[in-house]
Amino acid sequence: MTVANEHPDVDQVAAFLKQLQIQCCDRFQEFNPELPFHHDRWTYETGGGGITRMIENGQVFEKGGVNFSHIKGNSLPDAATASRDHIAGKPFAAAGVSVVMHPLNPFVPSAHMNVRFFIADPESSHPVWWFGGGYDLTPYYGFAEDCKHWHQTAKSACDKFDPDFYDKFKAQCDQYFFITHRNEPRGIGGLFFDDFNEPGFTESFSLMQSVGNSFLDAYMPIVERRRHMKYNDANRRYQCYRRGRYVEFNLIYDRGTIFGLQSEGRTESILMSMPPAVEWHYNWQPQPGSEEENLIRYYLKPRDWAKE
Repeated sequence: MTVANEHPDVDQVAAFLKQLQIQCCDRFQEFNPELPFHHDRWTYETGGGGITRMIENGQVFEKGGVNFSHIKGNSLPDAATASRDHIAGKPFAAAGVSVVMHPLNPFVPSAHMNVRFFIADPESSHPVWWFGGGYDLTPYYGFAEDCKHWHQTAKSACDKFDPDFYDKFKAQCDQYFFITHRNEPRGIGGLFFDDFNEPGFTESFSLMQSVGNSFLDAYMPIVERRRHMKYNDANRRYQCYRRGRYVEFNLIYDRGTIFGLQSEGRTESILMSMPPAVEWHYNWQPQPGSEEENLIRYYLKPRDWAKE
């Protein structure tokens, strides 16, 4: 149950998210100082809008996007009401930051982070609201050191609120980022939570802030460790092949993508997550004993990385 007499403050959430976008872009810019982020400000037809910040063809990041949105609508789309029939058709407000980074070097994993807030019937005395978010890592070549660091950082972000949250959110992440038609996960997971409001607005907001703020601590040391590693054409082609899984998941399963398209959001911002170069090969199989096979056989399995 949510804490009584706590009316959610959408503007407070949006202010944090806008600052988080700036913080992420500033850190990513350090790796590509010669290539500034491109800015697009856009408006939403029924209220609000957002800022899309993109980088392409960098020495470290082949493509990356950090999108902030704060929109208002007259009727919640189906993606937000599938399990909430009582709020179907209600006016709503939504705010979020979504980050997707696709590095050039195949030994640097792609990373995704999203934190968001939804509120239905925001002007009423008893609005329905919830937080969601998390982050996940998609390596193309496996390194146990990176996986442990990623999950240990995620665990630390949750433990200050409840020692059970990390295990719960990790399991939800493993379940959510699973490509059913391939019978495999997209990557090594991380955190995923949705419909989160039980501790009340203040505590729920604090958790979302902790997750959002910990993302750079989880990802940037991995980028720094791997960005100078030498790679060849075969490594690059495997990266492009595995990126195909990223595309398949985002177009078929991702709730954020579906919500954005159903709410008639800005298509360029919604699809910013797509990698710049992708390959599909019919019935491709890795060589036995190769690093490519090792990724699939060992790393793309649910593991308790934070405790290994």
